[in-house]
Amino acid sequence: QVQLAESGGGLVQAGGSLRLSCAASGDTACMSIMGWYRQAPGKERETVALRTSDGTTTYADSVKGRFTISRDNVKSALYLQMNSLKPEDTAVYYCNTLCLRGLSRNWYWGQGTQVTVSA
Repeated sequence: QVQLAESGGGLVQAGGSLRLSCAASGDTACMSIMGWYRQAPGKERETVALRTSDGTTTYADSVKGRFTISRDNVKSALYLQMNSLKPEDTAVYYCNTLCLRGLSRNWYWGQGTQVTVSA
């Protein structure tokens, strides 16, 4: 199993920056794709950014050019640098990973961290 713990959320003014961190523990060697998702009140959870094990990254159109996903394999950590934040970025942000072990495939989620952007 993999345990994920997000940190770094908080309250920031529009135009500001935050850096989210996701610390992974447990069977981290099985982690393949890692990503950040977010869920705003009354809305469905959406993909923010993904990073495959070979370094390929994808971003939601709404965050392209403002957010950067990165991974530290030594520390088993995932990061999301968020710049030029907008009020519409307000949401709970979740870290996620796909664990591949033989024929087993399991998705794991963190508990989330709140990001609030004031106008």
